[in-house]
Amino acid sequence: MQTLLERGCGLDVHQATVVACLLMVRKDGKVQKQMRMFGTTTRELVGLREWLLSEGCTHVAIDDKQFVEMLSISQSLPGLNATNLAILVGEKLGGILGSIAAILGICLPGGVLMYIVGIIYRQHGDHAWITAGLKGVTAAAVGLILSTVVELSKKSLAGRFDFVFMAMTVIAVSRLH
Repeated sequence: MQTLLERGCGLDVHQATVVACLLMVRKDGKVQKQMRMFGTTTRELVGLREWLLSEGCTHVAIDDKQFVEMLSISQSLPGLNATNLAILVGEKLGGILGSIAAILGICLPGGVLMYIVGIIYRQHGDHAWITAGLKGVTAAAVGLILSTVVELSKKSLAGRFDFVFMAMTVIAVSRLH
């Protein structure tokens, strides 16, 4: 088999993550595969780009200039960045049908799952074990959010002014919202 590309990457864009699969042909002719998962925040997406460049990746679904342009556009549109970016990438790669496939691929699985859960909840929501399960999920969600806040504050809150600004923000949101 003839090798067409020595290094290339495929991106699988989801609402909260982007999975990158980098394939590289080694000198002995064997293919080495690396997979990494990135978030959809600007910082994480810049990290994805830096990783691909550091690995010498020569081909991706879109180049870095187009990616940055699409990211900028997706951030200026209402809605989730990952959904907007998927639609733009879908349009770039497959036209209007690519955009439709991207929106269906991101929104349909979660929508169908929540529809099914809603039907089950409507029929069985009054059972004690359902109520207990939802309370447990709520507690887990609060714990996950709190752990994220703690991790981000370790990196973001360095000086006194940062804490003062955070406290002013909490007070303003609680009083003015």
